[in-house]
Amino acid sequence: MLLNRASDAITLGSLLPDMIISKNFNHIQAHSIGHELWQVIGKDSEMNDLALGAISHGITPKGLDYFGDEQYSGFERGYCFEKGRLLVEETVAACNIPPQMGWWKAHNIVEMGIELRISALGNYGNTIHRAFSNVALITRLGEILPGLTGSSDHHIKSRLSGFTGYIDTSKATPMSLAQKYNFQMFIRHKINIDIPKVARLIELAAGYIDNDIDDFFRVVRKQVYNEIKSLD
Repeated sequence: MLLNRASDAITLGSLLPDMIISKNFNHIQAHSIGHELWQVIGKDSEMNDLALGAISHGITPKGLDYFGDEQYSGFERGYCFEKGRLLVEETVAACNIPPQMGWWKAHNIVEMGIELRISALGNYGNTIHRAFSNVALITRLGEILPGLTGSSDHHIKSRLSGFTGYIDTSKATPMSLAQKYNFQMFIRHKINIDIPKVARLIELAAGYIDNDIDDFFRVVRKQVYNEIKSLD
């Protein structure tokens, strides 16, 4: 979406930062792996796409999550956090979480609102499943990642084989996204959310972004293009 073209490697790369988070490889490290991938495999055309996909998602270099989470347009944080301000109190109640987790999880609600909107534009689930069915690419990725992340071969293979069960690859609805989020929240925090309430918040979030999400993506696409041009 941000790179104006598609390939299995771009698809896998764009999901990679979220796949490789572990106790030994934190969120920031995972979302900064794109440049290292570029240096390691940048001359291989297919694997080059993997690095570009990871960069488009990440924080360093500045990709989607930098502008969505960290900093955007003079806001205190990124776009998704700013949009999530209106949902913090309801998110705390719906997700059964302490107040200090509210803004972070509200930003997740906004991300799901964006996912709902994007899913309405096309069947991206098929694209994801096709990428994860690319045996040669998955095998190559399984060879590269342990050395870059410090994770075991077993952990990497487990993440690669199970990740499509962790995200919503169907034609997303507020309820399907909330159900998948409940699964993620239980895995991460041993918390069960109120699924219908979260589904309603996802619908609200999709409405909150409607007036400026296209502008956000235009800005991010330009910034990602500039980041890629500056790669050494």
